[in-house]
Amino acid sequence: MDPDAEVAFEFVPVIRQYKSGRVERLLPVHPVPPSVDAATGVASKDVTIDAATGLWARLYLPDLSARGEGAQRRRLPIVLYFHGGGLVSGTAADAPEHAFLNRLAARAGALAVSVEYRLAPEHPVPACYDDAWATLLWATSSGSATDPWLRDHGDAACVSVLGFSAGGNVAHNLTLRAGTEPAAVPRGARVEGMALVHPYFLSPACDTATGKDWVRRKLAELWAFACGGATSGSGDPRVDPVAEGAPSLGRLGCGRVLVCLAEDALVADGAAYYDALLASGWAAADAELLDSRPADHEFHLREPDSAKALLLMDRLVALITGGYQ
Repeated sequence: MDPDAEVAFEFVPVIRQYKSGRVERLLPVHPVPPSVDAATGVASKDVTIDAATGLWARLYLPDLSARGEGAQRRRLPIVLYFHGGGLVSGTAADAPEHAFLNRLAARAGALAVSVEYRLAPEHPVPACYDDAWATLLWATSSGSATDPWLRDHGDAACVSVLGFSAGGNVAHNLTLRAGTEPAAVPRGARVEGMALVHPYFLSPACDTATGKDWVRRKLAELWAFACGGATSGSGDPRVDPVAEGAPSLGRLGCGRVLVCLAEDALVADGAAYYDALLASGWAAADAELLDSRPADHEFHLREPDSAKALLLMDRLVALITGGYQ
């Protein structure tokens, strides 16, 4: 049989790889260019972070002229954002993600950095985590390589890390590394908050809790696929942060956490993560849970004006702004 036609791995509707190595990404993606958003006044542009790896990001700067004179002089909180897509698909340029970042930057008055991290299988895990770490160091550096928007307007002492779905997995692993390697973070930089929106975690202990057995099996296979077959996922703290022997969530390098749940195959894992936060010593005042059920996995992108999406936006803004408002 032709190896370019024989399937080696398939998870419909996400990805298909053939024995030849050819990859088909099945999730629809509708990339849009950076622009000045007419609805919010937010300006965006694409910047290269590491030409050697191809790492880039889309930056979002809110309309400074719309702020009061005092607010114009005040530095903006920085948001690092990681898109969804199972670690194998998606892009920072996708239209729904782009629109979400325009709304978020405008509402929070924040300078957002939407990261185009490398995808598996061409770049297996941990490439996505390496890219996230490189972006954090780049965005909080005071060196000449930093983008002028960040240099002139960003507040490296008030960084929030936000991830949706697989991006939530990346956000968790980044924030944990920031907590376990604080000396590697530029002086004066600090991750103040982390928000995990319907995060991609898989704990075997949650397998019977959702009634979505087939989807969970495929998600476990997808994780192994994203890792180049190097792990089964069971007990791997990168995808199962509540596994026995996983680093304590008390070591997360941030001051506040927001965990958001939706009606999906990952909801029990997100709830278990939140319970583990409290068990590790996090105070309920600093670790918030937002349960949006029965709204589903992508409701905030698909229905941004719905009551639940607006509530989610309110919670994200409160996390990002902290003492700014």
